[in-house]
Amino acid sequence: MLDIKDFSIFENHSNFDFKGFLLKILSYWKWFLISLIITFTIAYQVNIRKEKIYTMQTVVSIKEESNPFFTSNTSLVFNWGGISDQVNGISTILQSRSHNERVVDKLQFYIDYLEQGKYNLIDSYGQVPFYLEIDKTKPQLANTLIGIKFLTANEYQIQVLFENSSVPTITYSTNAYTSVSVVPTNFTKRFKVGERVIMPFLNWKLQINDNPGIYIGKEYFVRFNDFDETVSKYKGLNVDGDKGGGSILTLSMQGTNKARMVDYLNSTVKMLIKIQLDGKNQFATNTIQFIDSTLVAMESQLKQTGNELKSFQKDKNIYEIEQGGAGASDRIMSFDVEKDKVTRKIAYYNSLKAYLNNSNDYSRLPAPSVAGIEDPNIVSNVSKLIALSTQRSEMAYAVKSEKIFRDFDNQMVAVKNVLLENIASAKSSLLYDLSLVNSKIGQAESAVRKLPQEQQELLKIKRKYDLNDNIYSEFLKKRNEAEIVKASNLSDIHFIDPAKDVGAGLIGPKTSVNYVMALFLGILIPLLFVFGIFFINNSIQNSDDISKLTQIPIIGVVGVNKDVVSLAVFDKPKSALSEAFRGIRSSLQFLYKKQQLSGSKTLMITSSISGEGKTFCSINIATVFALSEKKTVIVGLDLRKPRLADEFNLTTPLGVVNYLIRQNSLKEITNSTPIPNLDVILSGPIPPNPSELILSDAMAELVNELKQKYDYIILDTPPVGLVADALELVQFADVTLYIVRQNYTKKDMITLLNNRVKRGELNNASIVLNGYQNKAKYGATYGYGYGAYANGYHEEEVKTGFWKTLLSKFRKD
Repeated sequence: MLDIKDFSIFENHSNFDFKGFLLKILSYWKWFLISLIITFTIAYQVNIRKEKIYTMQTVVSIKEESNPFFTSNTSLVFNWGGISDQVNGISTILQSRSHNERVVDKLQFYIDYLEQGKYNLIDSYGQVPFYLEIDKTKPQLANTLIGIKFLTANEYQIQVLFENSSVPTITYSTNAYTSVSVVPTNFTKRFKVGERVIMPFLNWKLQINDNPGIYIGKEYFVRFNDFDETVSKYKGLNVDGDKGGGSILTLSMQGTNKARMVDYLNSTVKMLIKIQLDGKNQFATNTIQFIDSTLVAMESQLKQTGNELKSFQKDKNIYEIEQGGAGASDRIMSFDVEKDKVTRKIAYYNSLKAYLNNSNDYSRLPAPSVAGIEDPNIVSNVSKLIALSTQRSEMAYAVKSEKIFRDFDNQMVAVKNVLLENIASAKSSLLYDLSLVNSKIGQAESAVRKLPQEQQELLKIKRKYDLNDNIYSEFLKKRNEAEIVKASNLSDIHFIDPAKDVGAGLIGPKTSVNYVMALFLGILIPLLFVFGIFFINNSIQNSDDISKLTQIPIIGVVGVNKDVVSLAVFDKPKSALSEAFRGIRSSLQFLYKKQQLSGSKTLMITSSISGEGKTFCSINIATVFALSEKKTVIVGLDLRKPRLADEFNLTTPLGVVNYLIRQNSLKEITNSTPIPNLDVILSGPIPPNPSELILSDAMAELVNELKQKYDYIILDTPPVGLVADALELVQFADVTLYIVRQNYTKKDMITLLNNRVKRGELNNASIVLNGYQNKAKYGATYGYGYGAYANGYHEEEVKTGFWKTLLSKFRKD
């Protein structure tokens, strides 16, 4: 039946032991040292292997430049969209895939030029003495190192390691991959500088740079990378605008090769300037293309009418014929020119309306000025529509946001609707003007019909020729105007500070950060390990743990026995370990005196489980009593796992069991030891019924007989946590010593001890903490609890360390 005292385990709730945790940390100082050495070594190796990282930048300004050739008579209007739109648009273009594809393709940055560094391959763009002229329409070996070694100034050797029977190749004109069959081998072949290399997997011409330096005998490497992957790396270009909202952009890059970054930053800006200027010239380009196509047709008509006029003038007196119809001819000509202007405007409006309704790309609209249209609403809206369409096409590969595209589409739809309304109103006015001109022409033609037949024929031919000539001259004038405007256009993007290597820009590697991380991890890793041990380990660590768990007194603390034998007190009587057992002897004498015992005294030594040092403590407590000239005997009552024979090198088979079964007398089972006044009684043969033998009357007779002969009787019993034998021997013991071993005995065992004491199963119990090591002082043991004050009072064997031993041998040599 359970006793209420059995539930006392719930009475003890220990809080976090910060002191114990701190001592535990200090006891593992070697682990911290090793961990720090490892982490700092790793950090050092990482730092020396990392390439230096630089940052380069270029600064550009965006300023809307007006054309210096624009006059009040110049009707060609060019509009990029205004400064506010340009800054956002340019930032987007610089990070777009299409823009970076152009720059990468121009610079051929998909080719790596490498050299073998101390620890790894390094990017040597701008430093190698050669460059490659590749055939973009032919395949190149992809993602494979190609060694190039210069044998002479004009001869080099290619070396490629083929591990498989096929290798991938890339054709940069289409960015298509193919596979080429090869022989698995270390391929080598020689070529001349400037010689065209034509192979299934390589197609290039190697050229030497100007001022190449010394390169004979040196080895370099090239590698052809994936085009799209290369572009993706450069899409990460940083574009920062002026915080004040101005038109200044700062472009920056980070990398290991300054020459490569300088070339890329400057090239990307130059490419942007070209794109922006092309867009700005789009209006004039469209106008020139339209005029050129019109002039071709006009030249044919002008040539035909010219031939007709020459044929008519042949064998005729043109001067006399012209005299009669000169006035009518001039009048009809002015009306025809006026009608042509109106007709061209109406035709342009019809064409523009059809284009707006049937197309989504408005970047190729011709300028209204080609038709003589000077309406500012029409001109500005056509220009704005071209600019919006051009910007939208530039962002097609860069912007993934549908909202931005919808905004552009909404703007273009709004402009298109306004433009269609302008066209409708302008056409109605022009149709009215056309009817008036036609009536005037009709009146003039009625007057011409009254003239002679030859004059009418001449006026008809000259009328057609003069009209074509006038239109042709007008178109030539417009074309020259567009050419002038196009040639004089200026880009809105200007370099303020081009990228340049001036020796600065180093930003990494941040070695200090790596060392700080090494320090942090070097402390954290073992700290977490110790923290885990501290909370997972449920064993007794020190006397404070015992005091928190029980009210049973601790009468002694015994250190670790570093020797093989258990006779610590006898072998080293002046050691700290011996003093610890003498302290236990003094405490026991006080307990005996407190009980007012006289004559022979018994001491039972037990523990929770096996391995906590019961036998070791029994031998040495008995030894200190024996050395004080008291007749002492150790009785081995652990009948299941006897150990005393091994400790004293005894081979006799006789022991307590022989006495209990009435086979031998006390004298026959008693063994003397090398220690004066100390005898040992072994347990004897292992019986099948140890508990029954201990409960027999013979056990009481044995104790009584021992009391007649010895001053102190030490009972070495089995652990109470495993078997009940020790509990049966409590009746014969004046004092019970319960052995607790540091870092071995579980805290729950102390709770069980409390229960046994409360139930009266153990009487006069005291605790001895065995195997104690105080590692608070960086792992060193100072007198097993006495601290540095024990120096000079104890004799301890000083063990020479490994390094001191090695140093002493070196000095002797």
